[in-house]
Amino acid sequence: MTDEKPTPVRRVVSLVKIAWTVSLITTATAGGAYIGWENHGLVGALALGFVGLIAGGFLSSPSLLLQVMT
Repeated sequence: MTDEKPTPVRRVVSLVKIAWTVSLITTATAGGAYIGWENHGLVGALALGFVGLIAGGFLSSPSLLLQVMT
């Protein structure tokens, strides 16, 4: 086994992937909660916020989304 250190480019790519995933999941969750709150109150905010969380998880990983669709 080799102990290769990640290159600076790999670190940047990894950080960008993490930032993309976090921002997409946060946006989808907040959007779902907002729509739920406006249309159905607290229960709708919780339910659609959870749906947004799951949808954001699928959207942040296109390969996972494609596996679910096929």
